[in-house]
Amino acid sequence: MTKPRLAFNHIDETPPQEVRAQLHGERRVAVRCRFLEWSPARVLIYTEYDPGLVLEVHGHNSDHLIYILEGSVRIGDTDCRPGTSVLLEHGAIFGPIVAGPEGTRLLEFYNGDGRPFSVDPEGYQRLLATLDIASLPIPTFDPMLGTTPTPG
Repeated sequence: MTKPRLAFNHIDETPPQEVRAQLHGERRVAVRCRFLEWSPARVLIYTEYDPGLVLEVHGHNSDHLIYILEGSVRIGDTDCRPGTSVLLEHGAIFGPIVAGPEGTRLLEFYNGDGRPFSVDPEGYQRLLATLDIASLPIPTFDPMLGTTPTPG
């Protein structure tokens, strides 16, 4: 039997990693994540969206909680300001997600596999085209960078 894990991670010791990027005309816009916890049982991420970032309608492979810390974000037809929590049960879909003019900082918690699944990639590409936004290739990132490993 494995001993229960006790782990401490500080945001200042967890480097931000770009996980999505776009070009809004000449301006590069990105999502940066600090992976505070990443395990098969749970994921905790401090996430930053640059102003105007647009993410597709999607879902996740587990329950997902979001808490808006700073800035604003529009999720579908709902404007979310600091103090807003968003719950997505496993399989629920949401979006598009549009970061406010000052960007957004949020905490994301997943109860299991936090990987997203796409719902309408063609519709997302049409939306980006109408907004003159170009998706850039998904950057390489390491969710274990900066997290406290599980003892073996």
